[in-house]
Amino acid sequence: QVQLVESGGGLVQAGGSLRISCVASGRSFSTYVMAWFRQAPGKEREFVAFISVGGAHMYYGDSVKGRFTISRDNAKNTAYLQMNSLLPEDTAVYYCAARKFVTALNSDAYDDWGQGTQVTVSS
Repeated sequence: QVQLVESGGGLVQAGGSLRISCVASGRSFSTYVMAWFRQAPGKEREFVAFISVGGAHMYYGDSVKGRFTISRDNAKNTAYLQMNSLLPEDTAVYYCAARKFVTALNSDAYDDWGQGTQVTVSS
C-alpha cells in the first residue's frame, strides 16, 4: 500500500499552464504504476494519463493528448502532471492513483488514491 498526497492545483486562465504533483509515502514507489484521473462536478471520473513503473511508457486520454505530460521521479517518490494550453473544460478535481506493476485505464483497477487537488480554468 502507498499513501498519496497531491498538490499544486489552483486557478489559472485559459491557455495557461499548471503542474500538479503527487508524493507517495510507503515502500517501493518504483514498483507502482502512477496515474492521474479527474472528476468534474456532475460528471464521471475520467482517465487522464498513466506512466509505467520505470517511466518509459506513458498513455493519455484523448481529451488531454498533446497538452498534458505525465512524468515521475522515482528517487523523490513523486509523480507529476504538466498541463499546458489549459481549457475551461479541464476544470476538475485531479486525483493521483497507484497500482502495482501493470498499467490500466480503468479507475477500478487502482488500489491507492490521493485526496485530490482542485484545478480551475477560467475563460
